[in-house]
Amino acid sequence: MAFMDDFIKKNRITEVECLVPDMSGIARGKIVPAEKFLRILRDRGLRLPEAIFVQTVTGDYPDDEDVTSDENSDVYMIPDERTIRFVPWYKEPTAQVITDCVYHNGSQVDFAPRYVLKRVLKLYEERGWKPIIAPELEFFLVQINKDPDYPLVPPVGRSGRIESGRQAYGIDAVNEFDPIFEDIYDFCEAQDIDIDTLTHEAGAAQIEINFNHGDALELADQAFLFKRTAREAALRHQVYATFMAKPMQGEPGSAMHVHQSVVDLDSGRNLFANPDGSDSELFMAHLAGLQKFLPYVMPLLAPNVNSFRRLVPNSDAPINVHWGRDNRTTGLRVPVSTPEARRVENRVAGADANPYLAMAASLACGYLGMSMGLEPSDPVKGSAYRLAYSLPRHQSESLAKFTGCKPLREVLGERFIEAFTCVKEAEYQAYNRVISSWERENLLLNV
Repeated sequence: MAFMDDFIKKNRITEVECLVPDMSGIARGKIVPAEKFLRILRDRGLRLPEAIFVQTVTGDYPDDEDVTSDENSDVYMIPDERTIRFVPWYKEPTAQVITDCVYHNGSQVDFAPRYVLKRVLKLYEERGWKPIIAPELEFFLVQINKDPDYPLVPPVGRSGRIESGRQAYGIDAVNEFDPIFEDIYDFCEAQDIDIDTLTHEAGAAQIEINFNHGDALELADQAFLFKRTAREAALRHQVYATFMAKPMQGEPGSAMHVHQSVVDLDSGRNLFANPDGSDSELFMAHLAGLQKFLPYVMPLLAPNVNSFRRLVPNSDAPINVHWGRDNRTTGLRVPVSTPEARRVENRVAGADANPYLAMAASLACGYLGMSMGLEPSDPVKGSAYRLAYSLPRHQSESLAKFTGCKPLREVLGERFIEAFTCVKEAEYQAYNRVISSWERENLLLNV
């Protein structure tokens, strides 16, 4: 912990935000004075109730969950010193650090999302493998919306006009919001968030940020922090940045594409390609694992009712788990690459997914394929939209598949499966209690 001590003293930090990613990827935790934080490092004194990990996106708790203790006992926050960074949008020198949680006896809280990703990475390590990840994260800029009954609309750009058409890859369309993106890049640089390219996506005021490839846990941390960063930068300009999977009717949804490969832990050689540049058997098995098990981990990739609105034909989003070479209509795209960069792009996850759980799920599927020696289907040529759905269509269907897959329970952990299912079932029940404006408009006087 000496590094954090030095960081805080050298930079005259006055406060520290101790962050814990919950099931939905929301940053929870505590803000403490820097002096108190340094004392906490020595005596493990910062605590949270265990139940934060079963808190729903609405702030409620499932009535019937039995994963946490009856006493709602405390868990201890253990800062990961590798994650300490500035919080660049405050005037006072402020740091943030991502924490893991343990019980009083030192054992891990095994249904904490960050631990679940660590658990999957440990399985790879035991085989002498190391996953390499590169996420791509899409989001929309929208006008501030104070009444949730009103639809979202794109913000006014520098020209004084609202973007009305779809300007995919439009440079001038991106420049409409240059002040926001300048803040995003500045904030990311201050936090060592290693973003690469920024492009305008197909939707009105829809943006995609690409991250440079690297360690899976580090990239999950960066994606988690980036969502906070984009929202904060946008708010400074009286605009919302939203990572909802499908925020606007008539516009495409927002994804979190996950590029993944596996290298040899000792040599760093990409195990997805043979010396002659052809695809390796391990790569084929990894693909097959994604094909077989992705439908079962859909709650981790499409965690909300809104998520499934994105997964429709002809919308730059997949409807099945076919794979193809440089084919963006498939759920699994294999980009044209050199052998050193051989990888698969999982295009199923939405931008609303918890990055720790989306990466854990995707890597878990690939791991099962490699460990079982599975074989994939033939690659799809042409549009995969002409082929049948093989992904769940609704949240209730996806949760039923999720709970019934024994191999995934062994990889991700029984307690995590139970805790996550309780949270998402509670959210689904809350959604079903709401009567929508569509129902009032079309059913009130017509049925």
